[in-house]
Amino acid sequence: MSDIQQKQEPQSSTSQAGGVEPGKWEREQLEKLVGSTVNEHRRTRRWGIFFKFLTFAYLFTLLIIVFPEKFSSSPIKSKGHTALIEVAGVIAAGEAAGADSVITGLRAAFKDANTKGVILRINSPGGSPVQSAYINDEITRLKEKHTDIPVYAVIVDVCASGGYYIAAAADKIYADKGSIVGSIGVLMNGFGFEETMSRLGVERRLLTAGEHKGIMDPFSPLKEGEQEHIQGMLDQLHQQFINTVKKGRGDRLKNDPKLFSGLFWSGEESVKLGLVDGLGSSSYVAREIIGEENIVDFTPAEDLFEKLAKRAGAGMADTLARMSGLGWEPQLR
Repeated sequence: MSDIQQKQEPQSSTSQAGGVEPGKWEREQLEKLVGSTVNEHRRTRRWGIFFKFLTFAYLFTLLIIVFPEKFSSSPIKSKGHTALIEVAGVIAAGEAAGADSVITGLRAAFKDANTKGVILRINSPGGSPVQSAYINDEITRLKEKHTDIPVYAVIVDVCASGGYYIAAAADKIYADKGSIVGSIGVLMNGFGFEETMSRLGVERRLLTAGEHKGIMDPFSPLKEGEQEHIQGMLDQLHQQFINTVKKGRGDRLKNDPKLFSGLFWSGEESVKLGLVDGLGSSSYVAREIIGEENIVDFTPAEDLFEKLAKRAGAGMADTLARMSGLGWEPQLR
């Protein structure tokens, strides 16, 4: 045999059975296994990040609930500024214009060494006589303690009833010519449905301990003497209101009995009646009267969760209170 014949041909890298490369199947399976492991690791990592984020969000929310004051916006300090406190909306306990909120802002403003003057920017139809009196008394107290810091009330759209009760404590009151000012009076309103109930054939079963405990129940008639009692109480509250306004405004008030009749006037007319000292905005008062046009807002920021809770439950609670006869109270409106 020749040398060529004696030499064996090198074995082909491709097997004769189907032409599959040896070890290829194993490599493919290994690659799939590795790929599956990597994908699983990636998914685990993504879920881990997600749950870490949820944990962080939960802890952060818990901190806000437990320490809301740490996350509220604090006034920016400066070398000299005019402090601003908003009195916006109905004056009532638990509201943004309630005594707790307004007094907190007032105390912070007076405590700040850089405060050169305080502006109460009022836009309110009135509300609780008690809450209004609390704020008026605190303004008077702070003015006596800090005699070098003047207080000005600036009326925006409306400063009626309880709003004006608060404004009367200021050193001076400013308004826009189109502002609504006044309504110095007290009211207690409601409805009487006793005849309607009778026509419908519905019997009101109200059980009380105390002869007049059911007074002002909308489904029962007023008993003898109850209207006189309520009117006497309203007259007393009205006189307290009048005395507070006279104490704050003094000789600036015109001698006009209509001032305390519950009527209201434009800002322009209010200047003539002595209810307002001049026309001007918060910026005008800060710049031209106080002399510090840098305004720092000391109005306490309302807690987010408290705000959501109010929206969710306050309307229903108020409706139930009024339906049960518990919602009756005098209003400076």
